Amino acid sequence: MANSLFEEKLNSGEFIVTTEVGPPKSVDVSEVVHHIKLLKDKVDAINITDHQSSVMRFPSIGGCLLVKELGGEPILQMTCRDRNRLALQAELLLAYSRDIKNVLCLTGDSVDVGDHKEAKPVFDLDSVQLIKMIRTLESGTDMGGNELGAAPKFCIGATVHPEADFIEPQLIKFDKKVNAGAQFLQTQGIFELASLRRFMQYASQFNIKILAGLIVLSSAGMARYMNNNVPGIIISQAIIDEMASVEKGKGLQKGIEIATRMIKTIKEENLCHGVHIMAVGNESIVPDILEAAELVSTPG
Repeated sequence: MANSLFEEKLNSGEFIVTTEVGPPKSVDVSEVVHHIKLLKDKVDAINITDHQSSVMRFPSIGGCLLVKELGGEPILQMTCRDRNRLALQAELLLAYSRDIKNVLCLTGDSVDVGDHKEAKPVFDLDSVQLIKMIRTLESGTDMGGNELGAAPKFCIGATVHPEADFIEPQLIKFDKKVNAGAQFLQTQGIFELASLRRFMQYASQFNIKILAGLIVLSSAGMARYMNNNVPGIIISQAIIDEMASVEKGKGLQKGIEIATRMIKTIKEENLCHGVHIMAVGNESIVPDILEAAELVSTPG
């Protein structure tokens, strides 16, 4: 079975650039289509988020199908919050049958932070068990031990949080994800490169690709809100002060400047294997960041 284009790029040793697109809370996908067309030839792959922050939206698998239809390389984000092992396995079979071969395995945010607080969380598996489940499918059987008529082969990713207050639990999770079969890890949003440097000293002993997650801020208010409301996000006061220092209406420009500065440093210092750019509703500015950061933007 042929590797995905993204897996081939991971194995090439080149600097990787991925980004993500959030599906709409709508059946109108015109904006998503616009963003996919804008980004598909400028990055190595596009993540489609899976009910991010537990907010109900158009599904990740649907967005990935759009990426494929439009000639891009999708990464299916898959959380364990909403589906049991039957549904997760079925969706993976569907994805592979449609040539979607990259999966980012996530446990998922609590429903308490989302817009359907009365929903019943599933969490039949966690992210490590999901990785193991995919490897089981690849071996030719499902989780019940039943033989598959034909087996899939995925490029499997997961996440890690180098800026966590207590890094040791993150390193334990990191070890488990690597041992379960993850091939790449995207970090949560990083705002201090010192934490990435410390993490990479540990991670470099493993044969796994690390993509630094970079969130593009649009205002000091956004930074404060994310600090207070988004699980896993820690934005330093220095960054908040830098965002607050600009005149009204120039916040996004400052956020682009900060992201560009971090990308350039990561690449110049060869800190990790690439970056994952999260523009959070401002996907149209990603090409500007790539140009400002002087990144080669020809995928494949």
